[in-house]
Amino acid sequence: MKKIFGLIGKNIDYSFSRTYFNEKFSAEKIDATYRNFDLSDISEFPSLLKDNPNITGINVTIPYKEAIIPFLDEVENTATEIGAVNTIKISPDGKLVGYNTDFYGFSEALKPYLKPHHTKALILGTGGASKAVSYALKNLGIVVTNVSRSKSSQNYMYSELTPAIMEEYTLIINCTPLGTFPNTDHFAPIPVKLLTSKHLIFDLIYNPSHTKLMKLALNQHAKATNGLAMLEYQAEKSWEIWNQKF
Repeated sequence: MKKIFGLIGKNIDYSFSRTYFNEKFSAEKIDATYRNFDLSDISEFPSLLKDNPNITGINVTIPYKEAIIPFLDEVENTATEIGAVNTIKISPDGKLVGYNTDFYGFSEALKPYLKPHHTKALILGTGGASKAVSYALKNLGIVVTNVSRSKSSQNYMYSELTPAIMEEYTLIINCTPLGTFPNTDHFAPIPVKLLTSKHLIFDLIYNPSHTKLMKLALNQHAKATNGLAMLEYQAEKSWEIWNQKF
C-alpha cells in the first residue's frame, strides 16, 4: 500500500513541498506520494486522518504550527520548547508525535550568510515560524527582538523602528506571509530606506524567489536571501524523522 505524506495549512497552493517530495520519491524510486491538504480550520484535522489512513507523515505550515499541538499524542522536547510543530510522525498504531524541523532548516540556511556584525536580529511576525527562528538565533548567540503590528512588552511595533534601532539590528528575518504569491506587492512595513550594506534580509518566503522586501533591500545594497534552502533542509530533516523506527 502506497504511503502518503502531506502538508496541512491554509491556502497552500503556493507551497513547493509537494513538488520537492514527489521529485525526491521519483528520483529515489520510493513508493510514496506527497499531497497538499488545505484545511479551512484545524478542527478538520481528525477527519483528514480518518479519510486517509495511509498517511504516515505530515508537514504543518501557516497558520497551524501552534494550533496543531492539542491534536498530538506527544511533542518532542525541542518542539515543546519552541512552542510550534511543523512535522508530525504517525506510528503504525496511529500515535501522533510532533517535531520542529524549521529551526534546523533556518540555522543551516542562515549560516553561510552570517557576518561577525550580525549580533542582533529583528524577527518580523510572532507566529509559529517566528518561534523556531527565535530559538535558532538564540542558539547561535544572536540577540532577538520581534516586530509586530500590535504592542507588547516583548516586541517593537513597525512604527517604532527608529534609525538607531535599524542601525543596531543588522539581521532581519521576515516570518510573515506578506509577499507570498499571488500577493507579491505586499511586504512587512519596515523602514527600508534605513537599510544599508551591513544589513541581511532573510525572507522565509520562497515563492516568489525575490520578494518585494528582498528587492527593496537589494536596492539599498543590503544582502537578501529567500527561504528555499530552509525549506529543503527542513524537508530532509522531516524525511529523516519519518523514517526513524519508533
